[in-house]
Formats: sequence, structure tokens, C-alpha cells
Amino acid sequence: MQALPPPPPAIEAPPIEAAAVAAPAPDRSEATTGELRVAAALTDAQVHVDSGFTGASIVLYGAVFNPTPDPVDVVVVVRGPDAPVRLVKKTRNMGVWLNSRPVLFEGAPGFYMTASTRPLSDIADFGQLRRLGVGVDHLRIDAPEEVGTVTRYGVRDVVVSRLGDDYLDWRRAVIRLKEAAALYDTDPDGVEFVDRGLFRAEVKLPTVAPTGKYYAEVWLFQDGEPRSVSNLTLTVEKVGIERDIYEFAHRRPWLYGLLCVVLAALTGYGASRIFSRRD
Repeated sequence: MQALPPPPPAIEAPPIEAAAVAAPAPDRSEATTGELRVAAALTDAQVHVDSGFTGASIVLYGAVFNPTPDPVDVVVVVRGPDAPVRLVKKTRNMGVWLNSRPVLFEGAPGFYMTASTRPLSDIADFGQLRRLGVGVDHLRIDAPEEVGTVTRYGVRDVVVSRLGDDYLDWRRAVIRLKEAAALYDTDPDGVEFVDRGLFRAEVKLPTVAPTGKYYAEVWLFQDGEPRSVSNLTLTVEKVGIERDIYEFAHRRPWLYGLLCVVLAALTGYGASRIFSRRD
């Protein structure tokens, strides 16, 4: 019986320096181990509006980096481009209902929504929300520029808006009309944590959503104080022939009006010729 060959000699690996040994991966990245912050993004940063536009739904998603054991809240605020709002009030004069003098509010956002992990009043106090302008009740809507002078508490020439004490009623009317058109919305359960530190919220744009730049703010609250914010931008723009007509009407309004009158006249003339032949 033939003897088996001897085993090969063992090869010793060269010593590995301590610096070359890979350290275990940390639970959190070094940049966020001592920092409480929020990061967010949108699934779509551009929305195209054409003749078949029926609204849009955009998902805002993000992550919370919370190295502390204390819970946090997320509040999403989306504000559309500002647009003037013209209001009139029905008044009764000598038994006849008439429209009052129009009131023009400047600086009212054409779209405004808030979504949060719970009601805003449970997240922060009134003063904090008012300072940040978070929530419909704390929305900054400029009163009409027309002012007057009155005497109050013995002080003369006090400058006030011509709306006087009715300003809050007019302001509520602006918000009520916007809410009826689905342009203002408040959802106390609109932010959902899908996993530890990961959240999502839905931004719904109605058919009548104005075009322009939208600004989204994602606030991170802890113990009633804002700890971090992430700012995003969304663009809603017209496309196709609708955009061409819109830009032409705004760049050359007089020519656009003249063409509309000519087109209406030609349409009326053509209709009269067609019906006159049938007779």
C-alpha cells in the first residue's frame, strides 16, 4: 500500500495592522448622532396643467433623525402663490338687499394645507404657532390697505383698517370660501409614520389649484418647540396650447381682448348666416 503524500506546509498570513481593521458600522451616521433633524422630499416637484387636468396627488416623504428617547411630531405646511381675494357683503338698505363696497384682501395664499401627526394645538402652544404662521388660524392675510383714524380709549387719531371690528369676520369669510373650493385644508392625522423614523404625507391639489411656485415646510417639533425644518419647492405650470393662450393674454391684454371681440363677432355673424339660410 502506497503511503499518502505529506500535507502542504501551512502559509502564514502577514500581520494586519490595527488601522486596517474595519470598525463595525454605527447605528447612526456620525453626522447625525448628536443632531435632531428632519429631511424630506417630494415624489414630483413639477405638476403640469392642461385641458384634461383633474387634480394631482403628490406624496411627501422623509426621515426623522432622533438620537434622543423623547418623541417628536412632524408638521407639513404647503403654501401656494399669493393672490388677491375680492369679497362683497349683502346689506339691507330700505328693504332692498344690495352688495356692499368690495373688500380686497392682498397676500392670501391661493392654496394652503397643513398635515400633522396630531392636532396642532397638542403639538405647540398658540404663541409658537402664531409666530411660525403654522395653521389656518395663524395664517397671515393682509387687511385692505385703506385705513382710517378713530378715537379709542381716549386716544385720538388711532389708525385702523376701514373694516374695523369686522376684520375677523371678513377674514373668516376668506378662509371659508377657500375651504369650500378645496384650496385650504387641515388634516390633524395627515402625517403617518410608516416605519421608525420614516414618514409620509399626501399633498392633494384640486382642479382649480393656481399655477406658480408652491413652498413646503416640514417642521419637526419636540416638547412644543421647533427643532428642525426642511424646505421644499413645487411648481405648478400650464402646458400645451393653454399655456400659450395664458401667456399671450397676460403679455398683450389689449390685443387679446380685441381678438376675442373679433372672434365673437365672426362667430355671431356665421351663426346668423347659417340660420338665415334655413329660413
